[in-house]
Amino acid sequence: MPEFMVKVADEQGHLRQQVEIGHSEAEVHDRFVQQGYLVYWVKPRTILSRGGKFGQRGKLRQATFLIFNQQFLTLIKAGLPVLTALDLLIKRQRDKSLLQLLENVRERVKGGELLSDAFAAQQVFPKMYTTTLLAGEKSGSMEEVLGRYITYQRMVQTFRKKLLVSLVYPALLVSVVTLMLIFLITYVVPKFADLFNNLGADLPAITVFMLSLGLNAQKYGWIVLLVAVAAGFLLWRWKQSDKGAEHIDKFLLSLPLIGEIRLKYQVANFSRILGTLLQGGLPLVPAMETAGESLSSRQMLNGVTAAAERVREGQSLAHSLETQKLFPDLAVEMLEVGESTGALPAMLASVAEFYEEDVQTALSAAMALIEPLILIVMAVFVGGILISLYMPIFTLGASVH
Repeated sequence: MPEFMVKVADEQGHLRQQVEIGHSEAEVHDRFVQQGYLVYWVKPRTILSRGGKFGQRGKLRQATFLIFNQQFLTLIKAGLPVLTALDLLIKRQRDKSLLQLLENVRERVKGGELLSDAFAAQQVFPKMYTTTLLAGEKSGSMEEVLGRYITYQRMVQTFRKKLLVSLVYPALLVSVVTLMLIFLITYVVPKFADLFNNLGADLPAITVFMLSLGLNAQKYGWIVLLVAVAAGFLLWRWKQSDKGAEHIDKFLLSLPLIGEIRLKYQVANFSRILGTLLQGGLPLVPAMETAGESLSSRQMLNGVTAAAERVREGQSLAHSLETQKLFPDLAVEMLEVGESTGALPAMLASVAEFYEEDVQTALSAAMALIEPLILIVMAVFVGGILISLYMPIFTLGASVH
């Protein structure tokens, strides 16, 4: 259904603009009039999205969203109705983008929509979250499913923080080495070129090569930078297409060390989400589809989608995933045991914990190898540059004596 931007005023005269889904402008207009609002205008969202700030959707901050859900769960446990809890949280919300979204959710719920539909209409919140709310509404256990989602979010954020911390030092080291090499080649080497030209001395081949490299880098460096930026942009655009994303993902998964870590991370993420959704009472096939959409690997997503179709046809989860030949054998065996014992959600949690720990161990081992390798490469390059520059000076000094 098309989306429309609506500007209305309530009985107190408070103005508000929000996104609404409807069949037509007239239908959306009449809907708000029946709810007692004064409607200023209704316009298709596409008109405003070209330049207006109201047509844009901000990125959801996971930490802020987690805090909101913790407070929301606390209020619901205290016996407050959903609308009252939303009103209280909206009054205390400091994040402007989340505030706008929550106000729209509140008005939709006020108009009779389900809470899950109201959040889904914002097109910002994770599908896992809206699916979790839907499962809670159908089963009547909103507190329980929200609690599981919050636990899942805490685990995911903790895991991501550990990954980021382990990658900070190597990234910083690579950045410093790159900047140092750029400075030496584009600034220091050309200075020595001027010195050697004034001396008129015969230069070794390695020095001639280094001086030529430095002068060309200084002269044509901006062209190389523009080409690199253009290539990066084209690669990014290609990655947005299905074919490009699949080729890039296939290449990443084929890399010796990075591919294995990426695969294990995707398996852990899929297992964690699928287990959480199954514990919330969602059927297996919809849970697989929702968990698959959270994967950043296009190849894994296609494999999970195909496996979900096989499960819909009556095959087991383990056999369906094994047919795709993407998931590790150990993960498939663990899921097979979980299915046979009727403890699939618990086994999925075990698979997630196992591969999360495996990813952290593999990353730590990789970083232990990469960090000294970066230092060795830096020493070779910097040492080679310095030797090529100072060799003629030593030769000239020896000839003087």
